[in-house]
Amino acid sequence: VGKTSVGKSIAHALNRKFFRFSVGGMRDEAEIKGHRRTYIGAMPGKMIQALKQTEAMNPVIMIDEVDKMGASFQGDPASALLEVLDPEQNKDFHDHYLDVACDLSNVLFIVTANVLETIPEPLKDRMEIIRLSGYIQEEKVEIAKKYLIPKHRKAMGLKATDVSFQTAGIAEISNGYAREAGVRSLENNIKKILRKIAVEVGRSQEKKKPFKKVILSKNNVQEYLGKPIFTSDR
Repeated sequence: VGKTSVGKSIAHALNRKFFRFSVGGMRDEAEIKGHRRTYIGAMPGKMIQALKQTEAMNPVIMIDEVDKMGASFQGDPASALLEVLDPEQNKDFHDHYLDVACDLSNVLFIVTANVLETIPEPLKDRMEIIRLSGYIQEEKVEIAKKYLIPKHRKAMGLKATDVSFQTAGIAEISNGYAREAGVRSLENNIKKILRKIAVEVGRSQEKKKPFKKVILSKNNVQEYLGKPIFTSDR
């Protein structure tokens, strides 16, 4: 539901630099704490790189997809994050590469996840958990009207005179085909409709016929998307 965008907005509101990295699938703790300098190709960990890139000691660092972190024989990155996220310990965070204490206590850490169950308990202990609710139907319709439709219409090379979406039509897509918490599948369905209309426009230009504007209403959604996936609230 736009967790990463919320992180960007927080950084913007606090007037701080923003750094985001994803730990999805990460299984090496050296990514967090750096490699020792005896190895070829050694580098500092992501925390030190974040400070270096943002050129600030108090950026907002977003650690994405923390619930999809792995563990392997190379170490457990979730355990390496314990020190980073603990305000008592991260005053003198030791990166293996720099080997000097670095103060991370001024950094604001934002961690995002889709499910809580896969996050280890000690790590969960160090965080304050904020649950973001999914979008309601009215919000989805507004997001589609203001952002998704204009953006993708332009990407498909269509003009506003070629296609328009009625509110009831968008609500029908959201209700019958895209009931997830965010707007990704709604966006995919809108793209699917616009692609089909773009093909129709192309064909009418080939035949040198004028193209009749498509008005997407509740009645003709099925022509473009097939039968609804969700039919009732049973």
